[in-house]
Amino acid sequence: MVKIKRSLRLPSDKSFFLFGPRQSGKTTLINSIFKEKVYKVNLLLSDQFFKYSKDPSLLRKEVLEKKKNIRYIFIDEIQRVPELLNEAQHLIDSTSLHFIMSGSSARKLKRGYANLLGGRAVQRFLFPFMWHEISGKADLMHFLRFGSLPPVFLAETESDKIDLLNAYVDIYLREEIQAEGIVRRIGAFSRFLDMAASQFGEIVNYSTIARECQQAVMTVKTYYEILVDTLIGFRLEPWRKSIRKRLSGHPKFYLFDNGVTNIINRYDHAISDPYLLGRLFEQFIIIETIKWIKTSQRLVNLYYWRTNTGSEVDLLVEQSGKLTGAYEIKWSKTITTAQLTGLKSFQEDYPNVPCHVICNTDEPYRLGNILIMNWKQFFQEQIANKF
Repeated sequence: MVKIKRSLRLPSDKSFFLFGPRQSGKTTLINSIFKEKVYKVNLLLSDQFFKYSKDPSLLRKEVLEKKKNIRYIFIDEIQRVPELLNEAQHLIDSTSLHFIMSGSSARKLKRGYANLLGGRAVQRFLFPFMWHEISGKADLMHFLRFGSLPPVFLAETESDKIDLLNAYVDIYLREEIQAEGIVRRIGAFSRFLDMAASQFGEIVNYSTIARECQQAVMTVKTYYEILVDTLIGFRLEPWRKSIRKRLSGHPKFYLFDNGVTNIINRYDHAISDPYLLGRLFEQFIIIETIKWIKTSQRLVNLYYWRTNTGSEVDLLVEQSGKLTGAYEIKWSKTITTAQLTGLKSFQEDYPNVPCHVICNTDEPYRLGNILIMNWKQFFQEQIANKF
C-alpha cells in the first residue's frame, strides 16, 4: 500500500472541525496523528448514530466517566447529529479535553443553526490528494482523467478507478446528499448535477440552467450552494473594482475533482480531444490553487476577469485588497501572441499587475512583458512562494 504524506497540519492543543468532501481522507489523517487517549464516535455507524440521536447527553456522561484516560474526543461525520455540539461546548468549557470533529459538510450545521462552538474550535479543510503530495507517483494525465480522490488514486487498475468513481457519483452525490436531507427531490437534483458538470469552468447562467432542468431559478441557485457547501464545487467570482458590482456578477463554477467531472459527463475512456483537455487542465489548475490556499490558510482571494466585449483572463489573485497576479491557462505547449489577447486587454486597465501564461512549455520565456511558464513552475514558485 502506497502511503501519501498529507500537507495539512492539524492542531493538537485546541479543538477543531475538519471539513472535506467524502473520501478525501479525513478519518485516515486524524487516526494517523491522534493515536492515544482518543474517545471515538463514528456517526456513520447505525448503532452510534441512533444512540446519540436519541440521547445526545450520553456523550457527556460517557466521556466524564472515562475522563482520566481521554485527551481527545473524535466525532466522525458530526453533521449527522449536530445536537452533540451542545455537549461538546459544555465539555470544552468545563474540562481540558479537546474535540476533533470531522464532516463532509458544514451546511447542515450552519443551515440548521447548530452550535458552532463560538470560537472554541477552529476550522481546517482537507481535499483529495494535492499535486505536490503525490508528485512523482502520478502524471498530469492521471489528474486530468481520474482526479485524485484517495481511493481512486490508490486503486491498481483503470477499471477499478472507474468503478470507484461511478460509485462515488451514484451513491454519494446523487443519493446520499438526499439522504442527509439536503435536497428533497433526487431526480431534479440529479438532472441539475448533470447540467452543472457539463458546463464546468463556464460562466454560470442560472436562467438557462433552470430552463434546461425545468426548475425555478432560485432552486438552481440553491443546488449550486449545496455543491459549494459540501465542497463538491467552487465558485470563481468575476473581478470588479466595486465589491457591490462584483457580487452581482455571474460566477464561473468548477467541480472539486476531474475524475468525478468525467464520470458525471460519461467521459470514462481515454481523453484525447484538445478542447476537453484544455477545460480539464484549467479546472485542475484552479482547483489545485484553491486547495493550496485553503490548506495553508492563506488570506488570498481568486477571481476571473472578463470585459463586455469578451476579453477574458482565467485567474486573478488578490491579496490585501490588491491584485498581485493575472494568469491565463492554456493546454498548449507553444504560446503565440494571438493567444494573449485577454492578458493584453487586461494590461490596458491594470498595467502594474504581473501577467503570466500557465501551460505545457518546457522552459519559461517571455513574450513582451508576459511570462510564459510551465504549470509545475506555477505550483512550485508562484503558489508556494508568492501566494
